Amino acid sequence: MNLSNVVIILSRPEESRNVGAVCRAMANNSLKTLRIIGKKTDFNEERVRILAIHAASIWENAQFFDSITEAAKDCVLCAGTTRRRGKKRGKLLLPEEFAETASDITQNGKIAVVFGNERTGLEEEELDECTMGVTIPSSAEFGSLNLSHAVQIIAYHLYRKSQCESKKISRGSVPVSLERLGKTVTGIADSLQKIGFFKVTGRTDMEKFWTDVLSRAAISESEAAYIEKIFDKAAGLSGKLKN
Repeated sequence: MNLSNVVIILSRPEESRNVGAVCRAMANNSLKTLRIIGKKTDFNEERVRILAIHAASIWENAQFFDSITEAAKDCVLCAGTTRRRGKKRGKLLLPEEFAETASDITQNGKIAVVFGNERTGLEEEELDECTMGVTIPSSAEFGSLNLSHAVQIIAYHLYRKSQCESKKISRGSVPVSLERLGKTVTGIADSLQKIGFFKVTGRTDMEKFWTDVLSRAAISESEAAYIEKIFDKAAGLSGKLKN
């Protein structure tokens, strides 16, 4: 586990003090990269620093974006924290399971962990921008967690995993980013559409499926190119058979 390749993304946080507390939680667990969906001018600098204390450098180096997709485009996978299961979301991993999944990938690629607004959490549209889901079990009577507490729990599991695997050998290949993976997914969808595998209306769901699956697999550049070649050739052969 390479903690320098872990990116914490806060989507639309409202309270400046919570952002400061998140910085401190990150510093407790050796995480340094913070990205925020919103504008820096939306936050009260003094309030952030009050709770960040000696972790203010994380706030000072934070980057700001307009969307989760933009903030995570250089990452291999993007995990949204949520209590909502959703019909198309698949299995939600527990924090310790997520740490296992993330461990090998962070040796050579970045991962993003996304946390939603303090009041509403991540909306459905925001979760659709993520490639997998992580959930923190909590009481059915009062399941809502403070933003910084949620970050602390996930960050702690990642930190502990890094401590347990400090001597682990790198996987040896560099996984492609989500931005690069988009090219492969588009190619797959184009090929499937050419052979009449699905109607145009089903393309979005198909692309989401392949993005989620391939991001978790953390494929390399050569693997991405090979997958593109397979689907492109299949579409070409299908066209010849029709003629």
